[in-house]
Amino acid sequence: MNNLADTYPAHIERLQALTKEIVQTERLDGIVIHSGQPMRQFLDDMYYPFKPNPQFKAWVPVIDNPHCWLVVNGTDKPKLIFYRPVDFWHKVPDEPTEYWTESFDIEYLKNPSQVEKLLPYDKANFAYLGEQVDVAKALNFGHINPESVVNFIHYHRAYKSQYEMHSLREANRLAVLSHTAAKNTFFAGGSEYDIQQAYLAASHQMENDTPYGNIVALNENAAILHYTHFDRTPPAEHRSFLIDAGAQCNGYAADITRTYAKQQNQFAELIKAVDDITVKMGNGLKPGASYVDLHIQTHQLIGETLKEFGITNVSGDVAVESGLTSTFFPHGLGHHLGLQVHDIGGFMADTRGTHIPSPKQHPFLRTTRPIEADMVFTVEPGLYFIDSLLGDLVGTERHAMVNWDKVKELKPFGGIRIEDNIIVHREKNENMTRDLGLE
Repeated sequence: MNNLADTYPAHIERLQALTKEIVQTERLDGIVIHSGQPMRQFLDDMYYPFKPNPQFKAWVPVIDNPHCWLVVNGTDKPKLIFYRPVDFWHKVPDEPTEYWTESFDIEYLKNPSQVEKLLPYDKANFAYLGEQVDVAKALNFGHINPESVVNFIHYHRAYKSQYEMHSLREANRLAVLSHTAAKNTFFAGGSEYDIQQAYLAASHQMENDTPYGNIVALNENAAILHYTHFDRTPPAEHRSFLIDAGAQCNGYAADITRTYAKQQNQFAELIKAVDDITVKMGNGLKPGASYVDLHIQTHQLIGETLKEFGITNVSGDVAVESGLTSTFFPHGLGHHLGLQVHDIGGFMADTRGTHIPSPKQHPFLRTTRPIEADMVFTVEPGLYFIDSLLGDLVGTERHAMVNWDKVKELKPFGGIRIEDNIIVHREKNENMTRDLGLE
């Protein structure tokens, strides 16, 4: 944790400088950032798990406390309004004493309805950033989620400070511990539910702690891109295992995927081929390069792999030009990673929010922005046997391009995805996932 403590002050200085710039540009008195409020389930007295506003946790590593507020203007010391109710029903948050508290003037809020007493008196020229628009209106904020401010913040979120990089490394460390436990449970014959429980236990997480719902898929279920069912009963035969699961540190996410074959067979060889593509595309993340070009190169490599393994009977070029590769690789190569799993800013050309659209042939690509140093990406090529997409080939010229006997042979394995988390530095790449030894 020393790295976090050592680098946090510079992280706040950077946020302060950016805040000062946008406040002066927009002629604001400051910005007030709301952590958010719990959301009650419909027709119930229970609440959904609380997830904070990512704009709030960019400043403060407080990810489990609603009704908190930040008041910042880039010049004065930031003010944190920290919610500490008097409550005998629930655990009251402890007074914060960690390394980050020295960067804030902290005041305590006992009742959310009393927050106005702690906020600036005249809020007509303050910008409110948060989800509770009705609360902001009731408090008479003059600017509510102004587009110019939000775009500016989102654009700069793509560049990670040293503090953020340390948080992402720690999130990867926790995730790799869990991935190793999950892999061992698969090879021991566990069910999807057993694997999920082993994953959570290895890094001392609960389901609500993970940055997204884990995907733990055995056999054919690996062809369902967002499979989150967790079958309690082990299958009669363990053929394949795909796990897409993460962890978080200070609100920063790891997002890692691996695929395994139970036996050393052709599917295991196909996994190795996709793994090689992941490594190659990860190495292609360089300042000034195009993520779109890497995505298109991936389709070429997937097309060549399909031909090599006899899944298709046309060249990689023909598979790409005809759109056939999208049947087997229907999603984007990856995305920005940070405070959000699919981190914001991937389509932004500038601080005004000018949009860089995806190519029409690749609508599911999640980032089109040029690659730069201090950005963090996932790289996650895939190759799947998805019934609905294969069915779309019937009656088209692409139907004859497929070796359907080979598809029938491989369909029981579901599919493959291999995903690494990579920091782009000026002179090199840092593959956080593989540096931790995850195969």
